[in-house]
Amino acid sequence: MEKDFLEIGKIVAVHGIRGDVKVQPWCDEPEFLTEFTCLYLKGEETEIEKARVQKNMVLLKIAHVNTPEDAQKLVGQVLSIHRDWVELPENTYFIADLIGLQVIDADDDAITYGTLTDVSQTGANDVYHILFPDGKTRYIPAIPDVVIETDIAKGIMRIRPLKGLFDD
Repeated sequence: MEKDFLEIGKIVAVHGIRGDVKVQPWCDEPEFLTEFTCLYLKGEETEIEKARVQKNMVLLKIAHVNTPEDAQKLVGQVLSIHRDWVELPENTYFIADLIGLQVIDADDDAITYGTLTDVSQTGANDVYHILFPDGKTRYIPAIPDVVIETDIAKGIMRIRPLKGLFDD
């Protein structure tokens, strides 16, 4: 099920004396987070005055946060965006939408492998974590030869495992 708001990063520290905050980005590239002039903080739309990347972190100047003491109160808070603010390329998905999909066999609907619980971003391709009914987590590469269909609306992902992929 699609969520209206998507978590994009977490405020992890205060930066400097003007109330800037350091954000750990939860997106493919930290620069993505700098594209927004407002973000959601504590469920409220919040103006961003300035944003820049520094060593894979994002430094934000949030409107009306002007002292280190004010900024300190925000440490630990999660920033979000509205999904309508981003247009994804075709066959690209938000990780939040993939989590919870039922993973079934592309050739036999009666075979359910399990639930997609996490995504690791390895560089070459993502790796999907599938929790099987026996409690074990197995991993599949997110490549077209394996992932045949992703249907967010129906809550399913159809896969065709490579030979030996699920052999223990």
